[in-house]
Amino acid sequence: MKLADALIISLSLALIIIGVHQSLTVGIESSYAIFMFAVALLFWFQYRKVTANQNPPEEKKKSKPAKKR
Repeated sequence: MKLADALIISLSLALIIIGVHQSLTVGIESSYAIFMFAVALLFWFQYRKVTANQNPPEEKKKSKPAKKR
């Protein structure tokens, strides 16, 4: 997991916690935008995860010759 992925998932989790707090104190109507932003971040995380699996980075080829005994 890259740093950007960790930041996206952490921010999404923090927004979910903030949204729950807002919905308990003020109401669900005022926290709807916070929940939608958190869901959008989760979708973005999933999109990055799927595209990373489809386009894997090229592995570094080791150019060391085989040892003869």
